[in-house]
Amino acid sequence: MKKQTATLADNRTAKTGWLLLIGVILVGSTLRVPITSVGALIPFIRDDLGISNAAAGLITTLPLLAFAFLSPFAPKIANRIGMEWTIALSTFLLIAGILVRSVTGIGFLFTGTVLIGLAIAVGNVLIPGIIKMNYPLKIGIMTGIYAIFMNIFGALGSGISAPLAKSGDLGWQGALGIWGGLAAIALLVWLPQLRKPRDASPKVKVDTKQKASLWRSPLAWSVTLFMGCQSLAFYTLITWMPDILRSIGYTADAAGWMVFLMQAALIPTTFVVPVVAEKLTNQVGAAGATAVLFIVGFSGLLLGIPAFVPLWAILLGIAGGSAFSLSMMFFTIRTDDAQEAAELSGMAQSFGYLLAAGGPVFVGILHDLSHGWTLPILFLIVISTVILFAGIVSGRQGTLSERSGQQNKTGALTKK
Repeated sequence: MKKQTATLADNRTAKTGWLLLIGVILVGSTLRVPITSVGALIPFIRDDLGISNAAAGLITTLPLLAFAFLSPFAPKIANRIGMEWTIALSTFLLIAGILVRSVTGIGFLFTGTVLIGLAIAVGNVLIPGIIKMNYPLKIGIMTGIYAIFMNIFGALGSGISAPLAKSGDLGWQGALGIWGGLAAIALLVWLPQLRKPRDASPKVKVDTKQKASLWRSPLAWSVTLFMGCQSLAFYTLITWMPDILRSIGYTADAAGWMVFLMQAALIPTTFVVPVVAEKLTNQVGAAGATAVLFIVGFSGLLLGIPAFVPLWAILLGIAGGSAFSLSMMFFTIRTDDAQEAAELSGMAQSFGYLLAAGGPVFVGILHDLSHGWTLPILFLIVISTVILFAGIVSGRQGTLSERSGQQNKTGALTKK
């Protein structure tokens, strides 16, 4: 009888584990596609609503500003009502945002975009903490799985948006609205997590002393800069790469598929890099190689040769996948526990996305002023150089507390 009871308990535990895994995957799948699906549709939206390039850039920038605003508060909200409830409510908000954005009109477009950004910010911050708490011995693999599905659907959003917009009566509104179905499925699968007892729910406690030390840490700021610059590069590409390619002779559909190719190249990278990075003594080499790929890819786009665009798209995809995965890994391997991981994640995504938010709009302004893409691409090459130096500092061995201790010792020796 005891053996049978133990078997039933093991089965329930296994079922709960699988539901959590599938829930993490599905929630992760909704965290990029509502934004990536916009890039290929910007020409349709711009022409339909009669907005400028700078205003069109806001469609990508507003979610990033929402990320920056809400990211520091996500761990506090989760500590108050529980991680499971926080993610469930944010997914519901995501569905609402997608539906509102799909209604014709500038006001609905930007209101829905803000709601989407607020919803995604919660998942961005809390998923790394959930992984560290529930899979402490499999951080690399779980980060890779989560990132793979996020980028698979992100790539699909870029690739099929333009064809969907031109098929039947969908238009750009329908092409954006269909992703509400994916978010609804994610919410349904996540609902069983709400049955967990309140005390059993992993919490992210906010320690004000730890937070104060975090803001003074050069390592934390390096991770933040790395996170922000790679996000700036990615979301600027998602927003403007279709227009860049159209300027050298690509059709809207072909440009969308090049963005799809770029994001398809992310997929294997986002799985391999976390698994390998976790085993390395330090990640300096990986971060340096990532920055070099960004520089080569952007330099290739600057040449403007249509035949080589697939190569540059692949290199930029590999760079983006590696940079994103390293950012997620830095949140966990540079911290000592889940609380600190969530705090670093909140800090890096708040200031990082605030930095990234300026990318699409600034590039749109540069394009409007220069009437070309040379100046905007040169700006992205400069950003790639910043990624290089921030990655070198972030990739060095040691957690926040260990690196802080080394700095304190060095300071004490210097004073002596």
